[in-house]
Amino acid sequence: MSDTVVVGLDVGGTSTRATALTLTGRRVGSGRAGGGNPTSHGAERAAVELLTALRAALVDLDPARVAAGTIGLAGAGRLLADPAGRAAFDRAWHDAGLRCPYAVHGDALVAYASGTAAPDGTVLIAGTGAITAQVSDLRLDRIADGHGWLLGDAGSGFWLGREAVRRLLADLDSGHALGPLTTAVLTELLGSAEVAARPRTTVDAAIQAVTRRAPVDLARLAPLVVDAATNGDPVATALITEAAAHLADSVGRIRPAGAVTPVVLGGGLLTADTPLATAVRVEIARQWPDAPLRTAGDGAVAAAWLAARDLPEVTDPGALHARLFPTT
Repeated sequence: MSDTVVVGLDVGGTSTRATALTLTGRRVGSGRAGGGNPTSHGAERAAVELLTALRAALVDLDPARVAAGTIGLAGAGRLLADPAGRAAFDRAWHDAGLRCPYAVHGDALVAYASGTAAPDGTVLIAGTGAITAQVSDLRLDRIADGHGWLLGDAGSGFWLGREAVRRLLADLDSGHALGPLTTAVLTELLGSAEVAARPRTTVDAAIQAVTRRAPVDLARLAPLVVDAATNGDPVATALITEAAAHLADSVGRIRPAGAVTPVVLGGGLLTADTPLATAVRVEIARQWPDAPLRTAGDGAVAAAWLAARDLPEVTDPGALHARLFPTT
């Protein structure tokens, strides 16, 4: 068993990370490459990044030692339904020297597995977007939100950025003095906090600054909301409270009242020490007081654990998880 290795990959829109582990939990290789999500970059380009990360993780290993692998990525269902996309990933896997099977799972399941080994529970992710999923027997079951920036993702980084711009425009329309958050947003959009003598000129300029970019780029304003709330700005604090309510509402759509299974929080807005993470934790604890609350960890390691747990040599997957994630 000490010679057996499993590989896990956490494939995102901006980076691809690979980890190779022994079945005792020892990390024996890691690799990193560019964004490898086929939905964002196309299957062929995504496969190139997958291969780059795999080769780096296996540079000091005989690929024949690898018994199983797991790839976690957003849009896993689309990849599995696309023969050409799956073929591109198969080629990358083969070109890395791997002959073992691999599984493809959604990033929500991998995030959940990075926070707990429990087979049943809930994962809530808030980053650029937001999604909640119910997990049953370590498989994604019911899903709430994750509808994208146009139709949903309430409480996400995009949502926070959009709402911050809306507050700015409302203040400019009404002639109200700008507060810390709206001043920061205006400066970020236009490079200056100065309001024109005719405020509508500034309104139009701010709107143009937003619409010239991809809509999802509004998520880059989310840190301004977080920082302003940390410093006590009432407008930002209200947005954080509203975002937390939206996120808790998405959990409530699919999680039974009184459930005692774990809740795992993932995504940059909920894994860092932010006012939103604190507010969400309070809300989750209020609605599900007996549920263990966990924070997502390393997705590539979790993917490797998912690969390992199905091997016959791993008789205690929970103990292996505890070694891999001692603080979750």
